[in-house]
Amino acid sequence: MQLKINNVEFGYSSVPVLNDISLDLAGPKFVSILGPNGVGKSTLIHCINKILTPNSGSVFIDGKDVKNITIKELAKQVGYVPYSASDTFPLTVVDTVLMGRHPHSKWGSLDKDLDIVYDTLKMLGISHLAMRPFNELSAGQHQKVMLARGLVQEPQVLLLDEPTSNLDVRHQLDVTKMLKQLSVDRQILIIMISHDINIAAKYADEIILMYQGRIYDVGAPAEVITENNLRVVYGVTSKVIDDNGRPHVILEDAVPMGEEEPASPVMAAAKRAKAEETTKAGEKGEA
Repeated sequence: MQLKINNVEFGYSSVPVLNDISLDLAGPKFVSILGPNGVGKSTLIHCINKILTPNSGSVFIDGKDVKNITIKELAKQVGYVPYSASDTFPLTVVDTVLMGRHPHSKWGSLDKDLDIVYDTLKMLGISHLAMRPFNELSAGQHQKVMLARGLVQEPQVLLLDEPTSNLDVRHQLDVTKMLKQLSVDRQILIIMISHDINIAAKYADEIILMYQGRIYDVGAPAEVITENNLRVVYGVTSKVIDDNGRPHVILEDAVPMGEEEPASPVMAAAKRAKAEETTKAGEKGEA
Protein backbone atom coordinates (compact mmCIF):
# COMPACT_ATOMS: atom_id res chain seq x y z
CA MET A 1 0.00 0.00 0.00
CA GLN A 2 1.38 3.37 -1.02
CA LEU A 3 0.07 6.78 0.02
CA LYS A 4 1.35 9.68 -2.04
CA ILE A 5 0.52 13.33 -1.40
CA ASN A 6 1.50 15.84 -4.08
CA ASN A 7 1.65 19.57 -3.30
CA VAL A 8 -1.56 19.63 -1.26
CA GLU A 9 -2.80 23.02 -0.09
CA PHE A 10 -5.93 23.73 1.94
CA GLY A 11 -7.45 26.76 3.59
CA TYR A 12 -10.72 28.17 4.87
CA SER A 13 -11.63 31.30 2.87
CA SER A 14 -8.51 33.46 3.09
CA VAL A 15 -6.94 31.52 5.97
CA PRO A 16 -4.31 29.00 4.77
CA VAL A 17 -4.00 25.80 6.81
CA LEU A 18 -1.85 23.47 4.70
CA ASN A 19 0.94 24.77 2.47
CA ASP A 20 2.54 22.66 -0.26
CA ILE A 21 2.37 19.30 1.55
CA SER A 22 4.13 16.43 -0.23
CA LEU A 23 4.67 12.97 1.26
CA ASP A 24 5.40 9.49 -0.02
CA LEU A 25 4.58 6.73 2.47
CA ALA A 26 4.36 2.98 1.97
CA GLY A 27 3.25 0.24 4.35
CA PRO A 28 3.68 -1.72 6.42
CA LYS A 29 4.79 1.12 8.65
CA PHE A 30 3.78 2.94 11.83
CA VAL A 31 3.99 6.71 11.31
CA SER A 32 3.39 9.43 13.89
CA ILE A 33 2.51 13.03 13.04
CA LEU A 34 3.82 15.50 15.62
CA GLY A 35 3.50 19.27 15.98
CA PRO A 36 1.85 21.89 18.20
CA ASN A 37 -1.85 22.75 18.05
CA GLY A 38 -3.08 24.51 14.94
CA VAL A 39 -0.37 23.39 12.48
CA GLY A 40 -2.75 21.36 10.28
CA LYS A 41 -2.28 17.78 11.52
CA SER A 42 -5.99 16.87 11.57
CA THR A 43 -6.63 18.83 8.38
CA LEU A 44 -3.99 16.76 6.60
CA ILE A 45 -5.67 13.51 7.66
CA HIS A 46 -9.06 14.87 6.58
CA CYS A 47 -7.66 15.64 3.13
CA ILE A 48 -6.40 12.05 2.84
CA ASN A 49 -9.77 10.45 3.62
CA LYS A 50 -11.98 12.90 1.67
CA ILE A 51 -13.58 14.59 4.67
CA LEU A 52 -12.01 17.71 3.16
CA THR A 53 -11.11 18.44 -0.47
CA PRO A 54 -7.74 20.17 -0.99
CA ASN A 55 -7.79 23.57 -2.69
CA SER A 56 -4.97 22.26 -4.87
CA GLY A 57 -2.75 19.20 -5.13
CA SER A 58 -3.64 15.50 -5.08
CA VAL A 59 -3.76 12.46 -2.81
CA PHE A 60 -3.11 9.02 -4.30
CA ILE A 61 -3.80 5.58 -2.81
CA ASP A 62 -1.84 2.93 -4.71
CA GLY A 63 -1.57 5.28 -7.67
CA LYS A 64 -5.28 6.15 -7.80
CA ASP A 65 -6.44 9.70 -7.08
CA VAL A 66 -8.84 9.64 -4.10
CA LYS A 67 -11.01 12.15 -5.96
CA ASN A 68 -11.93 9.28 -8.30
CA ILE A 69 -12.69 6.76 -5.54
CA THR A 70 -16.19 6.50 -4.05
CA ILE A 71 -16.59 6.96 -0.31
CA LYS A 72 -17.60 3.30 0.13
CA GLU A 73 -14.63 2.00 -1.86
CA LEU A 74 -12.27 4.33 -0.02
CA ALA A 75 -13.63 3.05 3.30
CA LYS A 76 -12.50 -0.46 2.32
CA GLN A 77 -8.94 0.82 2.02
CA VAL A 78 -8.72 3.67 4.53
CA GLY A 79 -9.93 3.48 8.12
CA TYR A 80 -10.35 6.58 10.27
CA VAL A 81 -10.53 7.00 14.04
CA PRO A 82 -11.53 10.59 14.96
CA TYR A 83 -10.32 12.56 17.95
CA SER A 84 -13.72 12.25 19.61
CA ALA A 85 -16.88 10.36 18.78
CA SER A 86 -19.99 12.31 17.83
CA ASP A 87 -22.31 9.31 18.15
CA THR A 88 -25.09 10.07 20.61
CA PHE A 89 -27.55 7.26 19.84
CA PRO A 90 -27.92 4.60 22.55
CA LEU A 91 -26.39 1.81 20.45
CA THR A 92 -24.56 -1.01 22.17
CA VAL A 93 -20.79 -1.21 21.80
CA VAL A 94 -21.19 -4.23 19.49
CA ASP A 95 -23.56 -2.34 17.19
CA THR A 96 -21.32 0.73 17.23
CA VAL A 97 -18.25 -1.28 16.23
CA LEU A 98 -20.26 -3.31 13.71
CA MET A 99 -20.86 -0.09 11.78
CA GLY A 100 -17.20 -0.28 10.78
CA ARG A 101 -17.98 -3.43 8.79
CA HIS A 102 -20.48 -1.60 6.56
CA PRO A 103 -18.13 -1.20 3.55
CA HIS A 104 -17.57 -4.98 3.48
CA SER A 105 -21.04 -6.17 4.43
CA LYS A 106 -23.17 -8.19 2.05
CA TRP A 107 -26.06 -10.60 2.29
CA GLY A 108 -25.24 -13.46 4.66
CA SER A 109 -22.05 -11.90 6.07
CA LEU A 110 -23.38 -10.95 9.53
CA ASP A 111 -21.90 -13.97 11.37
CA LYS A 112 -18.45 -13.29 9.93
CA ASP A 113 -18.76 -9.60 10.70
CA LEU A 114 -19.74 -10.30 14.31
CA ASP A 115 -16.77 -12.68 14.70
CA ILE A 116 -14.45 -9.91 13.54
CA VAL A 117 -16.10 -7.44 15.94
CA TYR A 118 -15.80 -9.72 18.98
CA ASP A 119 -12.20 -10.68 18.12
CA THR A 120 -11.32 -6.99 17.96
CA LEU A 121 -13.05 -6.17 21.25
CA LYS A 122 -11.10 -9.02 22.87
CA MET A 123 -7.81 -7.78 21.42
CA LEU A 124 -8.45 -4.32 22.90
CA GLY A 125 -9.50 -5.75 26.25
CA ILE A 126 -13.05 -4.39 26.13
CA SER A 127 -15.12 -7.55 25.53
CA HIS A 128 -16.90 -6.89 28.83
CA LEU A 129 -18.35 -3.70 27.34
CA ALA A 130 -19.96 -5.48 24.36
CA MET A 131 -23.58 -4.96 25.40
CA ARG A 132 -23.11 -1.64 27.19
CA PRO A 133 -24.70 1.47 25.58
CA PHE A 134 -21.95 3.39 23.83
CA ASN A 135 -23.21 6.77 25.04
CA GLU A 136 -22.83 5.70 28.69
CA LEU A 137 -19.11 4.91 28.51
CA SER A 138 -16.21 6.93 29.87
CA ALA A 139 -14.05 9.02 27.55
CA GLY A 140 -11.29 6.42 27.62
CA GLN A 141 -13.73 3.61 26.83
CA HIS A 142 -15.19 5.69 23.99
CA GLN A 143 -11.70 6.00 22.53
CA LYS A 144 -11.10 2.24 22.54
CA VAL A 145 -14.50 1.51 21.00
CA MET A 146 -13.82 3.97 18.18
CA LEU A 147 -10.43 2.36 17.66
CA ALA A 148 -12.17 -1.01 17.41
CA ARG A 149 -14.58 0.40 14.82
CA GLY A 150 -11.64 1.58 12.72
CA LEU A 151 -9.83 -1.75 12.99
CA VAL A 152 -12.82 -3.89 11.93
CA GLN A 153 -12.81 -2.06 8.59
CA GLU A 154 -9.66 -4.12 7.90
CA PRO A 155 -8.13 -1.14 6.10
CA GLN A 156 -4.79 -0.97 4.31
CA VAL A 157 -4.29 2.54 5.69
CA LEU A 158 -5.47 3.43 9.20
CA LEU A 159 -5.63 7.11 10.17
CA LEU A 160 -5.89 7.99 13.86
CA ASP A 161 -6.42 11.46 15.32
CA GLU A 162 -4.91 11.34 18.83
CA PRO A 163 -6.29 7.87 19.67
CA THR A 164 -4.70 7.87 23.14
CA SER A 165 -5.74 11.37 24.22
CA ASN A 166 -8.30 10.17 26.79
CA LEU A 167 -6.29 7.22 28.09
CA ASP A 168 -4.10 7.01 31.18
CA VAL A 169 -0.34 6.51 30.74
CA ARG A 170 -0.42 2.71 30.95
CA HIS A 171 -3.15 2.41 28.33
CA GLN A 172 -1.46 5.00 26.11
CA LEU A 173 1.59 2.73 26.04
CA ASP A 174 -0.50 -0.43 25.55
CA VAL A 175 -2.50 1.00 22.64
CA THR A 176 0.50 2.56 20.89
CA LYS A 177 2.51 -0.65 21.24
CA MET A 178 -0.45 -2.63 19.88
CA LEU A 179 -0.76 -0.27 16.87
CA LYS A 180 2.93 -0.71 16.13
CA GLN A 181 2.50 -4.49 16.16
CA LEU A 182 -0.67 -4.31 14.06
CA SER A 183 1.19 -2.48 11.30
CA VAL A 184 3.46 -5.53 11.08
CA ASP A 185 0.92 -8.30 11.67
CA ARG A 186 -1.67 -6.91 9.24
CA GLN A 187 0.88 -5.38 6.85
CA ILE A 188 -0.81 -1.97 6.89
CA LEU A 189 0.20 1.67 6.98
CA ILE A 190 -0.84 3.28 10.26
CA ILE A 191 -0.65 7.07 10.61
CA MET A 192 -1.29 8.46 14.09
CA ILE A 193 -1.46 12.06 15.26
CA SER A 194 0.11 12.35 18.69
CA HIS A 195 1.04 15.00 21.23
CA ASP A 196 3.27 12.67 23.23
CA ILE A 197 6.72 13.06 21.72
CA ASN A 198 8.36 10.33 23.79
CA ILE A 199 5.72 7.67 23.11
CA ALA A 200 5.88 8.48 19.39
CA ALA A 201 9.68 8.30 19.52
CA LYS A 202 9.54 4.94 21.28
CA TYR A 203 7.29 3.17 18.78
CA ALA A 204 7.07 5.00 15.43
CA ASP A 205 8.99 3.85 12.39
CA GLU A 206 8.79 7.34 10.95
CA ILE A 207 7.99 10.81 12.31
CA ILE A 208 6.32 13.63 10.36
CA LEU A 209 6.97 16.92 12.14
CA MET A 210 4.60 19.74 11.15
CA TYR A 211 5.01 23.47 11.71
CA GLN A 212 2.94 26.40 10.46
CA GLY A 213 1.00 24.30 7.95
CA ARG A 214 4.08 22.69 6.42
CA ILE A 215 6.15 19.54 6.77
CA TYR A 216 9.09 20.80 8.82
CA ASP A 217 10.96 17.49 8.91
CA VAL A 218 10.32 13.82 8.19
CA GLY A 219 12.33 10.68 8.85
CA ALA A 220 13.30 8.17 11.53
CA PRO A 221 12.67 9.31 15.13
CA ALA A 222 16.37 9.86 15.83
CA GLU A 223 16.66 12.08 12.75
CA VAL A 224 13.59 14.23 13.44
CA ILE A 225 13.35 14.47 17.22
CA THR A 226 16.33 16.72 17.84
CA GLU A 227 16.96 19.56 20.26
CA ASN A 228 17.08 22.06 17.38
CA ASN A 229 13.80 20.86 15.82
CA LEU A 230 12.00 20.95 19.15
CA ARG A 231 13.32 24.45 19.80
CA VAL A 232 11.91 25.74 16.51
CA VAL A 233 8.64 23.80 16.27
CA TYR A 234 7.57 23.70 19.92
CA GLY A 235 9.49 26.72 21.25
CA VAL A 236 11.19 24.76 24.01
CA THR A 237 14.73 23.96 25.03
CA SER A 238 15.40 20.31 25.80
CA LYS A 239 17.90 17.52 26.14
CA VAL A 240 17.46 14.60 23.75
CA ILE A 241 19.20 11.47 25.00
CA ASP A 242 19.63 8.05 23.43
CA ASP A 243 17.42 5.31 24.89
CA ASN A 244 18.37 2.01 23.24
CA GLY A 245 18.59 3.65 19.82
CA ARG A 246 15.49 5.79 20.30
CA PRO A 247 15.45 9.48 21.24
CA HIS A 248 14.04 10.44 24.64
CA VAL A 249 13.19 14.07 25.35
CA ILE A 250 13.81 15.84 28.65
CA LEU A 251 12.11 19.23 28.52
CA GLU A 252 13.89 22.20 30.07
CA ASP A 253 12.35 25.62 29.39
CA ALA A 254 10.43 27.80 26.96
CA VAL A 255 12.44 29.61 24.29
CA PRO A 256 12.40 33.44 24.62
CA MET A 257 10.14 35.05 22.03
CA GLY A 258 11.69 36.56 18.90
CA GLU A 259 14.74 34.34 18.55
CA GLU A 260 15.82 33.59 14.98
CA GLU A 261 14.41 30.36 13.55
CA PRO A 262 16.66 28.13 11.47
CA ALA A 263 15.41 26.81 8.14
CA SER A 264 13.35 23.63 7.97
CA PRO A 265 15.48 20.56 7.12
CA VAL A 266 12.89 19.53 4.52
CA MET A 267 12.84 22.96 2.89
CA ALA A 268 16.63 23.18 3.00
CA ALA A 269 16.94 19.77 1.30
CA ALA A 270 14.43 20.83 -1.37
CA LYS A 271 16.44 24.01 -2.04
CA ARG A 272 19.66 21.97 -2.34
CA ALA A 273 17.99 19.55 -4.77
CA LYS A 274 16.66 22.42 -6.87
CA ALA A 275 20.09 24.09 -6.91
CA GLU A 276 21.69 20.82 -8.04
CA GLU A 277 19.12 20.45 -10.84
CA THR A 278 19.78 24.02 -11.97
CA THR A 279 23.53 23.41 -11.95
CA LYS A 280 23.19 20.17 -13.96
CA ALA A 281 20.90 21.86 -16.46
CA GLY A 282 23.45 24.64 -16.88
CA GLU A 283 26.27 22.17 -17.41
CA LYS A 284 24.26 20.35 -20.10
CA GLY A 285 23.53 23.69 -21.80
CA GLU A 286 27.19 24.58 -21.87
CA ALA A 287 28.06 21.18 -23.29
